[in-house]
Formats: sequence, C-alpha cells, structure tokens
Amino acid sequence: MSQSFDRLVAADPARLRIGGAFAAGRAAAMALVLALATLVGAAPARAATPAESFVQTSIEKGLGILGNKKISDTQRKTEFREFLIGLTDIRRTALFTLGAARRSANPTDVDAFVDAFRDYAIAIYETRLSAYSGQSLKVTGSTERAPGDFVVTTLLVDPSGDTAEKQPIQVDFRVDQDNGKFVVLDASVVGVWLAIEERDQFTAFLAQHDNAVPALTKHLKELTKKLESGAPSGQASSH
Repeated sequence: MSQSFDRLVAADPARLRIGGAFAAGRAAAMALVLALATLVGAAPARAATPAESFVQTSIEKGLGILGNKKISDTQRKTEFREFLIGLTDIRRTALFTLGAARRSANPTDVDAFVDAFRDYAIAIYETRLSAYSGQSLKVTGSTERAPGDFVVTTLLVDPSGDTAEKQPIQVDFRVDQDNGKFVVLDASVVGVWLAIEERDQFTAFLAQHDNAVPALTKHLKELTKKLESGAPSGQASSH
C-alpha cells in the first residue's frame, strides 16, 4: 500500500505541499485496513459439518485407545480392532484393493482374501496410528465430492512439537455416508492414499503370481504376522 501512495505523490508534486497532512491520511488509511483485518480474523469459526465431526470424534477415540497405557497390550489390540471394524467398511475397501482380479476369482477365494485383508488393514492402521498416539487431531475442512462422498482434511499436531520432525502432519479421510451412517473408506498420509497404494502393490504381486488370489491371501497373512511382531512388513512386494 505504501508503494501505491508513493507513486501518487511522484505523479503529482503538488501533493508534497500538504506534507504532514498527507502522511497522517496515509497512516489513518493503514490503521483502517488493519482494523478491518482484525475484525475479519475475529469472525466466529464456522460450524463443523457432520462428516467433519464424525472424523474428529472417531480418530480421537482411536488415538485414545492406542495411547491408553492403563490396559494390557492384548486388551488394547482387541479394543482397537473392534473400533476399526465399526469405523470402516473393510470389505468394500478390500474388494477395491483386489482390483480387476475380484471379477475372475472364485468367490470362496475372494472371501478368504477379505478376511486376510481385514487383519492386515487393522495391523497397518494400528502400526501407523500408534506412531501418532499422544497427538491431537485438528479438522481443517472437507469437500463433498459427490452426494454422501466426502474428503475430510485434518492435521495431526504434537502438542510439544517445535522441531522439524514434529511439525503437523496432514492426514485426509475418505468418508462415505450411507443411510445416515458414516464410514471411513480410505486415509491419506501426506498425500498418499493407503487403499490406492495397496491396490497398486496387490496388482503388481498378482501379475507376478499368475493372478492367483490365494497366493496374495497367503502373502497378506505373512505381512500381518510381521506387522504384529513389530518387524518391517516390506508391504506387498511383487517377489
């Protein structure tokens, strides 16, 4: 703004004659702009949408379960499993990650894959969310992609984080509403959607194993055991 005033002065030398009066006017204008900005910043925050409230409440509950040191590891795993099964539509997500192979696979093999994927997904979410236990979730907004289909954007914030390693992490949730009930279909951590990533990995694995769904099911069970034991999973490699 000061540059604009300076250009006006340069364009009209007569303005120089009003000296202090012009400077006072510029200061008053600047003060008015700052006052308006303060009023805008003080405007009431918008109310959270139902999808945003669902994510805020649900993820805080999950983080609370994982961060509860008053219960045994076995109880914590049981509670988190029940929580995640109620939060997500795991069968729908599992069929998505199986890709085109689900159309030609034996229904019995598909059901076995879904069961294995359920255990694998729970282990994945437990492992990844455990890294953020003790942090707080801040919903920053949402987008309705289609009726009942939402992407809720959030930040995971470490209350004591003041270093580069502890900066807020963006986590987005794909949320579906069906008959008034919300479920989580996928999650994105710093831009990487987990279900999409898994589908790509599963497709690569199947391409290396004659499109055999039972082979993928067996591989998922092995990965789940590694995750539950704390060993690196290596994810669904094509080997």
